[in-house]
Amino acid sequence: MLKTIHKAFQFRLYPTAEQEQILASFFGQSRFVYNYFLRQRIDFYASNKGCDKQSLNYHDTSKMLTELKCQPDTVWLKESNSQALQQTLRHLDNAYNHFFNHGFKFPNFKKKNRKQSFSVPQHFSVEVEAKKLFIPKIAPIKIILHRAIEGEMKSVTISKTPAGKYFASILCEIEKEIKPKENGGEIGIDLGLKSFAVTSNGDTIDSPKYLRKSEKKLKLAQKRLSHKVKGSSRRNKARIKVARIHDNISNQRKDFLHKFSHRLVSENQAIFAEDLHVKGIMANHCLAKSVSDSGWSEFLRQIKYKSEWNGVRFGQIDRFFPSSKRCFSCGWINDSLTLKDREWTCPECNHVVNRDSNAAQNILLFGKLNTVGKELPKHKRSGRGGAVMPLAELRSPRL
Repeated sequence: MLKTIHKAFQFRLYPTAEQEQILASFFGQSRFVYNYFLRQRIDFYASNKGCDKQSLNYHDTSKMLTELKCQPDTVWLKESNSQALQQTLRHLDNAYNHFFNHGFKFPNFKKKNRKQSFSVPQHFSVEVEAKKLFIPKIAPIKIILHRAIEGEMKSVTISKTPAGKYFASILCEIEKEIKPKENGGEIGIDLGLKSFAVTSNGDTIDSPKYLRKSEKKLKLAQKRLSHKVKGSSRRNKARIKVARIHDNISNQRKDFLHKFSHRLVSENQAIFAEDLHVKGIMANHCLAKSVSDSGWSEFLRQIKYKSEWNGVRFGQIDRFFPSSKRCFSCGWINDSLTLKDREWTCPECNHVVNRDSNAAQNILLFGKLNTVGKELPKHKRSGRGGAVMPLAELRSPRL
């Protein structure tokens, strides 16, 4: 089956000092437009409650932007690429739609010391031999092309990290023939904190804990930053040092997640995991830092799109499914299991159950039975007070 996929290629940029000043101007104009029209939307909604039109849309803000450029105080907005500012309005509109329709957070105002970016949807090009990126209203920027660009280039996003690094993310449209993968195994994955993942075939992947390992270094850098005078050049240098440590931690985590997810997709034709409510788990402040350091959401996101691109079946078990409580051998459910219990003995079959590997095996079993996302089948009561799953369909040999 021929399918159109969108893939982003990120490359490092090395602008000159003069180009850095121009890019800073573009970043500032894009940030100003985003914040200005976010305030306009908030004020419009507050003053038009109960009316037929309660909020502004992209077309309204686009007309207002044209008028804003003609005002004497904001005529400097014409220095930037007009398409880039229009794309900023689209990003704001998408953020609003995600908030009202998909349960995302309300859009925040952009800050100068955070990550800066603007998008160019057209009239850009990349010269491979000269290693130059061409975008409107600025001289060609040096770009490091460490990999080939595939497909048709649709847009480019120029960004600057808090550590002062510049990147270009080129979004490409690729026509790819996707066939269901026929070779490889089937695997269930149980994500955790003690170990990053335990698989149904018995593998245990240790949690790298990159944030924990760099905590002492990060604490010292943040302490030095807090002693610097606000607005001074030394404070800015200290801020960059803190940002570089965070960048290093983030890059290490992404590298680990990409390599592990690529290995799973390459070796298997079916992958099953739990539909974790990460936001709810992070509400527990005792676990929040460790959960954030693990990167579960990013890992599941990578598994999902890589599976779609390679014809691998990916399914997620319902988050309320008692994968750790259910004995894989006989189906007995241990309702008294707590988080500190890593092993327990099943009173029904006397099998010593390892919490994580047992959960991975249950995830694989229910995924293969096409019960992904469905309610747990009704169970009968055992004589010992626990719950027993119906074994006619669910019983299977130990993996």
